[in-house]
Amino acid sequence: MQSQPNPETILQTGFAFWSSKVLLSAIEMGVFTELAGGPEPFDALSARLGLHPRSARDFLDALVALGFLQRTEASYANTAETDLFLDRHKPSYIGGILEMANHRLYPSWAHLTEGLRTGQPQNELRNGGTGLFETLYADPARLKEFLAAMTGVSRGANLAIAQNLPWQNHRTFVDIGTAQGDLAVQIVLANPHLQGFGFDLPEVAPIFEDYVNGLELADRLSFVPGDFFQQDLPRADVVLMGHILHDWDLPTKTMLIAKAFAALPPGGALVVYEALIDDERSSNAFGLMMSLNMLIETPGGFDYTGSDCCAWMQEAGFSQTRVQPLVGPDSMVIGIK
Repeated sequence: MQSQPNPETILQTGFAFWSSKVLLSAIEMGVFTELAGGPEPFDALSARLGLHPRSARDFLDALVALGFLQRTEASYANTAETDLFLDRHKPSYIGGILEMANHRLYPSWAHLTEGLRTGQPQNELRNGGTGLFETLYADPARLKEFLAAMTGVSRGANLAIAQNLPWQNHRTFVDIGTAQGDLAVQIVLANPHLQGFGFDLPEVAPIFEDYVNGLELADRLSFVPGDFFQQDLPRADVVLMGHILHDWDLPTKTMLIAKAFAALPPGGALVVYEALIDDERSSNAFGLMMSLNMLIETPGGFDYTGSDCCAWMQEAGFSQTRVQPLVGPDSMVIGIK
């Protein structure tokens, strides 16, 4: 017999912003960092977080019901996942991207319908302000938060790239749009023979250098200031672009791929990674929604399939291309010159 239509998925998705905001507020308030030292009784925890009595128990118990906290009769505690990934003091912290989602994306996504009808960004540009990158790079504190967020969202893919490319065939690499430099860091940690460069706007230099110096890797990683709209890319055996191409329209995407081709020697490789949309455009919902986020945040950016990227690389002159899954929704496209 055919099952009866059920509205559960519709309702769960329609109200998903409830659970999202509970988690984002918990990260903002430092719930998981407070609990990193061990379980806390309700009264002590709610007082330290500054929660009002009217909502404190509902809030903490909602985190339990959503699977982000554990509760005994006497106290609340982190789960293994929230303790590892949402304690701000651990290097495995991925909350930076969620902090950015709370501060930037959550308000802007309220205007998605307008963006879908106009094709226009719904961030600061909506009210005549400056664009995403101009806004971020003009404020050192916001820039630092954004670059940390990029590390958080990219760490798993960075580790996979560091471990799963044939790095033994290469000696040098350059990470375009390097942000804090985590991709470059993970590559040199996994491959002691490599020398790497991080390429980004000059404002990023102190953030990159602090991150690299803190890991005592300054002898193997260097920062190259520059603007890929204004100059050629640094030459290296491997050029990497992580979460870069989706920020821009198609002419800019193909321009950057062409610049990467020019920067490589024969046998060199371009590695592009994103939350690539699956070729059938039917299963990687995160990649499709990331593309909608580019609508919200940029004048022309969009995400794309692996086949799209392979075709752009082939048009630029790359003789071999392939798509390789990384972790979660992320995949990389590799082009060989």
